[in-house]
Amino acid sequence: MGMLYKRGDVWIKYYSAGKPFRESTRTTKQKEAERFLRDREGRVALGTPLLPKVQRTMIEDLLKNLKTHYETTGQRKLREAETRLIPLRQFFTGRRASAMSGDVLTAYIQHRQSEGMSNGTINRELSVLGTAYTLGFEHGKVMRRPIIHHLKEAAPRQEEADFRAVRAHLPEDLRVAVTIMYTFGWRLDEVMGLRLAQVDLGAGTLRLEPGTTKNREGRVVYLTPELELLLREQIDRVITLSRTTRQLCPWLFTHLNGGYCGTPRKDFRAAWATAIGKAGLSGKLKHDFRRTAVRNMERAGVPRSVAMKITGHKSECIYRRYAIVCDADLQEATRKLTGTFPGTARLIAVDCPS
Repeated sequence: MGMLYKRGDVWIKYYSAGKPFRESTRTTKQKEAERFLRDREGRVALGTPLLPKVQRTMIEDLLKNLKTHYETTGQRKLREAETRLIPLRQFFTGRRASAMSGDVLTAYIQHRQSEGMSNGTINRELSVLGTAYTLGFEHGKVMRRPIIHHLKEAAPRQEEADFRAVRAHLPEDLRVAVTIMYTFGWRLDEVMGLRLAQVDLGAGTLRLEPGTTKNREGRVVYLTPELELLLREQIDRVITLSRTTRQLCPWLFTHLNGGYCGTPRKDFRAAWATAIGKAGLSGKLKHDFRRTAVRNMERAGVPRSVAMKITGHKSECIYRRYAIVCDADLQEATRKLTGTFPGTARLIAVDCPS
C-alpha cells in the first residue's frame, strides 16, 4: 500500500518486489498526487517498467548490457561487435536513453559522415544501437525503441571480374583460402580456422563443425574440381612442412615459412594489401567474395534455401542484400527478351496471383 507525504512537493512511497520506492509527484495538489500514486501502483501490478528506473538509464548502460548479452549468448563475435560499439559509446556516453530523438540520431549520422564513414558502416552501427534499445526494453530499462531510419547505401562492390587478378598476386596457400571464400561465400575466420580433418578428398567434401560458425550451425559442401585440386596441393604442403619441422600440424592454413606450425594462420592483411595494390584494385575487401558467391549461386539457379545453407545466412533479408544485380545481368536479360542472344529468344509465361 502506498502513501503520500509532504516535502516541498507531494512525494509518494510505494513498493515493488518488496522494495520501497520514493518519488516526487512534482505537484503540491493532493488529487494529482493521488492519481500519480495510483499510476505507479498500477505499473507495479502489471509488471511494467517504473519510470524512475527508466529515466535514470543511460545509453552507455544499454550498450554495456548488449555487450554482456553477446558474451553470454555467443550470438556475435566480440571483436566484430566491439567495432560497432566503440563509436556508439564515444558519441552517446553521458546521454539519457529516454532523451533519444531524431535530432540526436541525425547528429550522430553527421558526426560519423564527417569522419569519412560510409552509409553502410553507419547503418550497421545504427542497427546495433536499435538492438541495444530492444534488449533494454525487454529488460525494463527503457519504455520504447526509437524509430531509426537507415541511410541509402552505395551499390555493393562487384568482385567477379577482379577475383583472379587479385588471387594471382597472393601466396599459394592464400589462393586456396580466397577460392573457398569466393566459391562458397564463407567468412574469413571460418576459412582460416579449418583443420585438415575437415577436408575429405575421398568424398569430395569440406565441412564446418557446429559451434565454429557465426550462426553456430555446421555446414557441409561438395568441392568443385578446381577446389579439389587446390586443396590436395595445400594438404601436401602442410604435410611436407610437418615432416620438415617435425611438428604435427592439424591446420589447413598455417605459416609455411618454417616457423611453428601448431597454430592456425589468422588474417592476412599485409598479403591482401600487396595483392590488391598489384592488381590495381585498391579498396577491395576480402568480404566482397561473400557477395560474389551469393550472386553466382543466384545466377546459376541454386535454390535460395540451399544457397543460404552453403553461405550460412539465417536471415533472407540479409541474404538478399548480397544478391547483386549488375549492368551485365540486365543487359543479358534484355538480349534474351529481344532475341539477340542465340537460342534464348523466347518468353516464359508465369501465372501471377490476381
